[in-house]
Amino acid sequence: MVKDPAKLCCPKENCSSANPLTEKFCLVCGAYLTKRYLWAVGNDPILNDIGTVLGDRYLVVGSSILLDTKPNLLPQIPDIEETQSIKPYLKLISHRLHTPQLYGTLTLAGKPKDKEILLIEKPPIKLQPITDPENIQVALCDKLPDIWNQASSIRQIHWLWQIANLWEPLITERAGSSLLDPELLRVEGQLIRLRELHLDEQNLPSLVELGKFFQKLASSAKPSIISCIQSISDALIQRKIISSEQLVQVLDRALVKLERNQQTEITVCTKTDQGPNRQRNEDACYPPSQTLVSKSPTDKTLAIVCDGIGGHEGGNVASNLAIDSITQKVPDVSSLSFENNPSQLLSNLEQYIAYANDIISQKNDDQHKQGRQRMGTTIVMALPIAHEMYITHIGDSRAYWITKYNCHQVTLDDDVACREVRLGYALYREALQHSGSGSLVQALGMSKSSSLHPTSQRFIIDEDAVFLLTSDGLSDFDRVEEYWESEILPLLNDKTNIENVVNKLIEIANSKNGHDNATVALVHYQVRYSEPENIIEADISNLTPAPTLNLTAPDVNGASAKRLDKPGIFGSQRLNWIIAILPFIGCIIILLLLLIDKSSNKNNSNNPNNNTNTTATSSESPGTNATNKPPVPETRTLDNLQKGWVIETKKPTTINKKTYTEKTFFKVKVIDENPKKKVKVTLEICKPGLKPEETSISISNSELKKLKDNKEITVIQSNQPNDCDNKSSN
Repeated sequence: MVKDPAKLCCPKENCSSANPLTEKFCLVCGAYLTKRYLWAVGNDPILNDIGTVLGDRYLVVGSSILLDTKPNLLPQIPDIEETQSIKPYLKLISHRLHTPQLYGTLTLAGKPKDKEILLIEKPPIKLQPITDPENIQVALCDKLPDIWNQASSIRQIHWLWQIANLWEPLITERAGSSLLDPELLRVEGQLIRLRELHLDEQNLPSLVELGKFFQKLASSAKPSIISCIQSISDALIQRKIISSEQLVQVLDRALVKLERNQQTEITVCTKTDQGPNRQRNEDACYPPSQTLVSKSPTDKTLAIVCDGIGGHEGGNVASNLAIDSITQKVPDVSSLSFENNPSQLLSNLEQYIAYANDIISQKNDDQHKQGRQRMGTTIVMALPIAHEMYITHIGDSRAYWITKYNCHQVTLDDDVACREVRLGYALYREALQHSGSGSLVQALGMSKSSSLHPTSQRFIIDEDAVFLLTSDGLSDFDRVEEYWESEILPLLNDKTNIENVVNKLIEIANSKNGHDNATVALVHYQVRYSEPENIIEADISNLTPAPTLNLTAPDVNGASAKRLDKPGIFGSQRLNWIIAILPFIGCIIILLLLLIDKSSNKNNSNNPNNNTNTTATSSESPGTNATNKPPVPETRTLDNLQKGWVIETKKPTTINKKTYTEKTFFKVKVIDENPKKKVKVTLEICKPGLKPEETSISISNSELKKLKDNKEITVIQSNQPNDCDNKSSN
């Protein structure tokens, strides 16, 4: 029986028409046809049956490679709490340039639900344009060991640098061995990309094992760096390098030496446009619109895109204030030694963001603006220097990295949907379905800098590339993903110039979207590299001391990639030393407690006024007089929440699709626990002048905890004032 050719459904909900796989646009409505290729994690033979459609939507186009023919439908969503192997995929979303991201699951016919197959979105694959729907040319990218000896020396060190930066985040999520498995470690041009995650159920791999992995690659490295990689491998194995942070530092030093053999030309071009449907332009950019800057790699030229928050008063003022305040700080950047202190540079960029935030916030405060009256702006900022690109952002203005192989969004939107994924609460496709999923969780000018968390990243450039900074006037509706091949890729192939690309992107934003202002900044890298004639040696001297254990939970609003990537576990030598003395510390503590207890009992027995009524004194600590020292009240949290307690918002907070300003107080009226242990809480808004039906809201305890995790609410303690009754009920 001949199978009917598979069809690709239009992603628009009001169309969903079936189209031949060879089409790029829907034949009915003209919409761009999204082709989502997925990697199926599993070894079922049916995953190799090319041409078979699984689950009535997934077409097998290669070995374990599927094409979703119904991208207009939400994929099957797993129970995250019951499938613990899913959470590492979610929590690593900030590293999605390298780590696989979960799309959904697939349950095969006749298979139990607990055998569902994980589907990985945007896997590392090589794809040819579809000309024959029955013979789609698709395959996984090459394995690192297979392509290793074909790479330049700077790329080989660059690959190791990426692995070193990924080591700590993956170890934290118990997936470190993924970086040691050649089957999982794939290469897309200059990028290291993981096919899937291998979870470490028992022992975590050590840096010694990473050293042995590097050692296997050393012999087939370029002659100029064989000694360098061998020395780094030996240092890892001999525990002279005892943290991933130190390893990155050593590899950075090697990259600086190799960069001297790389010629880099950098061109920056910007443009902003009001758009066809807006009364004014609330976007801003730097360099000023329609500016073309050609720079040497030693110059320090920022590229900035800001988007004044829609619906807020003075968005255009905020976006221009941000750029003016930051560009005034640019001369300070030139005083830094970039070769030796990239961490300091990342920190400085974040400080400039904080400075701009303070300028805008102060202007809001001076004008007594509160809540949605406050003007604000998003920002994405790029600083290209030699072989490096530094990017910092707040909000949903984005940065994309375009190479000859792919287009990658390298920033993660500071919105509700991404926050849910980062916390491990939802898959991204699922989170997008929730109301308010696109609402920003932070922007410049909305609050104090102490509550602001910019994301800062650093990238190494060893081949021609384009970085696109853009406001959502262009990026909405996946226009960048739709047009990068036709409009930006020709720039990398020398078939157009940067001004034409900028103008075309603005034209697309206005004609295909048109709902907002549109702003773009392009940073074009042109790279020429020649192999060094001298031997590059590893510099393992004067390394940063191994970091200590960080017991502070990471911030979920948008904690910087730089902070999240810093090692948070002990070096092995320090850990062994601490473990060795723990028994002695324990013995000393026990002896002290016994002596204190003995002394206390003696004092009580010699006190003629001592009350011997055990019922009255049973709740007292030994040696404490209850009449003089009342018991310390229990700390109030969401885990022991009780009726009558008060909850306060610490920042503008959205509950049940309604946004409440900072310092809104709610009194707990009802706590209802159903048979499934899902606790529902009824809150009363403590605000005069509201109608009865406006004062009561219902929310689950789990949702309250999400808000608490995001530092949006807090439980008022019994000794703290509040607007409900100026005292907390017991």
